[in-house]
Amino acid sequence: MQGNNYTNSMSNGLSAYKSVGVQSAIEDAPPHRLIQMLLDGAISKVAIARAAMERGETATKGKHISWAISIIDGLMGSLDKSKGGPVAQNLAALYGYMHQQLLSANLNNDLGKLDEVSRLLGQIREGWAGIAPEAAQRQPA
Repeated sequence: MQGNNYTNSMSNGLSAYKSVGVQSAIEDAPPHRLIQMLLDGAISKVAIARAAMERGETATKGKHISWAISIIDGLMGSLDKSKGGPVAQNLAALYGYMHQQLLSANLNNDLGKLDEVSRLLGQIREGWAGIAPEAAQRQPA
């Protein structure tokens, strides 16, 4: 029994350490990096949901799809359509589409829709990575 308490304590400690590390990374990150982190998070949640769907773990699947939808909705809400012009409009439409695909994937246990959303998020992530040097130059010192 003693080993179990030690294991739980270590697990809780590691979780707290990771939480502090993530919090610190968020606080110190420039806006461009925050978007990348959100995209990474959404990709991760879709992957976890996919694995849960394959295992028939309905609650886990739903939880992670909901989390991915929340991240995508946050990305959509961060768009500045007045300054972003057509790019922001297109991203808003794409985020809306991904939101709908995730809802449908959850309701219909459709792995293909999860794969499509993951691919789209990956493409957006690649685009952000491609403009990282330019974004870094625009950051105030």
